[in-house]
Amino acid sequence: MKITGGSVFDLQKGFVERDVCFDGPLLTLDSRDDESYDAAGCYVIPGLTDVHFHGCRGADLSDGDPDGLQTMAEYELSRGVTQICPAGMTLLEDRLLKVCRTAAAHLREGRPGADLVGINLEGPFLSYAKKGAQNGDWLHEPDAAMLRRLMEAAQGLVKLVSVAPELPGAMEFIREVSEEVNVAVAHTTADYDTALEAFRCGAREVTHLFNAMPGFTHRAPGVVGAALDSPWSRVELISDGIHIHPSMVRATFKMFGPDRVVLISDTMRAAGMSDGEYDLGGQNVTVKGPLATLADGTIAGSATDLMACMKAAVSFGIPLADAVRSAAVTPAQAIGIFDRVGSLDPGKRANVVVLDQALDVKAVFFHGKQI
Repeated sequence: MKITGGSVFDLQKGFVERDVCFDGPLLTLDSRDDESYDAAGCYVIPGLTDVHFHGCRGADLSDGDPDGLQTMAEYELSRGVTQICPAGMTLLEDRLLKVCRTAAAHLREGRPGADLVGINLEGPFLSYAKKGAQNGDWLHEPDAAMLRRLMEAAQGLVKLVSVAPELPGAMEFIREVSEEVNVAVAHTTADYDTALEAFRCGAREVTHLFNAMPGFTHRAPGVVGAALDSPWSRVELISDGIHIHPSMVRATFKMFGPDRVVLISDTMRAAGMSDGEYDLGGQNVTVKGPLATLADGTIAGSATDLMACMKAAVSFGIPLADAVRSAAVTPAQAIGIFDRVGSLDPGKRANVVVLDQALDVKAVFFHGKQI
């Protein structure tokens, strides 16, 4: 197969005119068959990786439902998200164990849809004061033994865990587990010094920058400033136009650069569904258009998807090449899968998305087959 005539994403040059070739599941330098796809006037990009979304099409990872997880994987693939690392909510340990086992079984059984490349434990090691849409009754102090029980149940799929570094034992927790899993600072009241110490102890990421944390001000730079001063860290950013003002999206890219920004959707089960009432981690959520809120008005995740967030970032003034890098390359690097996905280099999986000039999905190729 050759995808011809398109403007192709290139790691060094942005976009170039060349063919994208594959015979079977991997990208190649050339193709041995005569089959081709005409992408004239279109953009050709790697399949995206969403490292932080909760659900879609009425399903949620926290349900621990095998069929629901398959529904999520199939819907995300249809939107050009070819790798998924869905996030759990703050739940009691027995429910989290069920979530982890369900994910492990999904991978073991080879179910259809986007590749399940990990799971993200957003809770329960979070601050009550900044819990956002998390259930405060189920929060838990950082606990390395508990995390390892969850990691064992997930059979290696836990790639991210969030923690509020001001909690008792948090720094010890970060030091103990940071070589085993990517630790993210999240849902926190931490000031600059506390957050900076967390990064020095081994934290490598910030969960949804600006959301559920102190503001970034001239005398109190907080988590944002600490992340900026820790060049080894990456920051998640929800660019749906609701969680973050477009000006702050532009500012974040200028401060951190696309190599450190991880675009995420933070999607909940309402994505791909009509407006109405939904559940998120045991709490009722009202969805109207792209806005999802708890009864008290707290923003409760997103009702869009990563491809739409990438498109929105471009509409805010982010160059397309930078937006693609932050939605395909940087997230794959963050969870250690960039050796096999995230770019259009020969030898990587033939997970390719064709976008029209409006950045709408025109075609998706997955493991070398058009879906």
